[in-house]
Amino acid sequence: MKEGFRQTSSSKPRRRRRSWRSPITRRILIINMVTLLIPILGLLHLDQYRASLIASELEALTVQGRAFALSLVNVAALSNESGEDYLNPLATRQQMRVLFSDTGVRARVFSRSGELVADSFALTGAGAEIQVVELVSSESGWITRFGHYYESFRALVLGDDDLPPYQERNEQIADDYEEVLSALAGESGGEVRIDRRRRLVLSVAVPVQRYRQVLGGLMLSKGGDDVARAVEARRGDSLIVFAIALAVTVMLSFYLASTIARPIHRLARAADQVRQGQGRVYEIPDFTNRGDEIGDLSTALREMTNALWARLDAIEGFAADVSHEIKNPLSSLRSAVETVSRVKDPDQQRRLMSIIVEDVERLDRLISDISDASRLDAELSRAEMEEVDIGLLLRTLVEVHEVSGLNEMDGARPRFELALPEGMPFYIQGMEGRLGQVFRNIIANAVTFSPPGGTIKLRTRRRENMFDVIVEDEGPGLPEGKLEAVFDRFYSERPADEKFGTHSGLGLSISKQIVEAHGGQIRADNLHGADGHVRGARFTVSLPLD
Repeated sequence: MKEGFRQTSSSKPRRRRRSWRSPITRRILIINMVTLLIPILGLLHLDQYRASLIASELEALTVQGRAFALSLVNVAALSNESGEDYLNPLATRQQMRVLFSDTGVRARVFSRSGELVADSFALTGAGAEIQVVELVSSESGWITRFGHYYESFRALVLGDDDLPPYQERNEQIADDYEEVLSALAGESGGEVRIDRRRRLVLSVAVPVQRYRQVLGGLMLSKGGDDVARAVEARRGDSLIVFAIALAVTVMLSFYLASTIARPIHRLARAADQVRQGQGRVYEIPDFTNRGDEIGDLSTALREMTNALWARLDAIEGFAADVSHEIKNPLSSLRSAVETVSRVKDPDQQRRLMSIIVEDVERLDRLISDISDASRLDAELSRAEMEEVDIGLLLRTLVEVHEVSGLNEMDGARPRFELALPEGMPFYIQGMEGRLGQVFRNIIANAVTFSPPGGTIKLRTRRRENMFDVIVEDEGPGLPEGKLEAVFDRFYSERPADEKFGTHSGLGLSISKQIVEAHGGQIRADNLHGADGHVRGARFTVSLPLD
């Protein structure tokens, strides 16, 4: 196998991922799910909602306690011999049995001295053993379990709630509860605690007073099961919404990923087929009707592929043209070299040697022009654009040609007429050296075909956002039907008296390539007189203004 066609590892077809394994699909899915989880986790937190429920429960207990305290005063308040009011323990317990039998609220009454007078959970008198029963929630569904797991996880990450623990001794006194001390001082108070099973315990204490005299403190307490159930119900609603939103998000993520990953996968596979394929049987898929970035990518890849094929065609044609053009002087040179060795006449030898020298010079010019043309593409792609004053560039070129013609016989060189608008500099972004090469080629072409004493006119004009440079001569003009062919490589239509092989025929082709690289156009046409006869040639270079 030849070195130029050796297959490297990079030329092997790459293994493409399935669309559902695409990293794009995974990233879209993860980003959408994380975005969805953030508000859902916020909803699951529900601290503000729970705080509002607790505040409502405490307020309801306070209202209930004030009503019960008023009832106790009316039934159980007595006066002793000295006229001092007090709560009768027996009457207090009987009234509590009537008021709190089925309310689910625990009531405790403390005397002014801080001793426990009555407890609705143990109505056998002060000092009796208090029976504490832990109520187990009847709800044990998945939402409740999830709530417990979530609260445990949140406590592990964020720490426990800043709530005091609920502790209860067998012999309770008012000093065990801050809210009871406040009630004995004549102010209502409330407290939220947490038991050892991490359940809320809500309690309020209100003063039991008669004629502004505090007779004791009434403490009402209840579990936070209602609050927990309300929070779990809200959390369950949030989880249901989350499950629905998650399912929709996953489906939409896969749909979105498929609209992105699948077309890109097809474009990549088509690019591999173009790279690996023999011939031009593969084509980049057309997604231009999408109207998005993938459509733009498809258009760019299609245009790039077409440009690649066009460049390959140009390289192939250029190689064929170069081969053809080099063979002509080589054939003449070989014939002259073979002949000169057999010719004995000195004059004929000198003429053959002159032919050999001319062919060598022609080959040298041809190879130089070919080298310049082959480097042009790479140079144009690497060069940086700069601001170029076209007016100054044209004046400089005209001055150079005028100075070079001073030694010529008067009337032998053509005259130049440069017409530039006054006070209107025209700047374009381009490569000054290459643009100078374009105008030198066109001016040199006009000088070659101009008659002795003729006039070459250079003028400019502005046309919307384009700037035209027009070069006219008074020569024989261009052959009919060849107005486009003059820009082909190696096309040469020279004056009859010009020495053969002086020009390679690449000048106008290179000029066209440079102008098009600047986003402009170059065209040629003939000038006609009033009688319809050709009176000269005109070249127009159109460049975009900066």
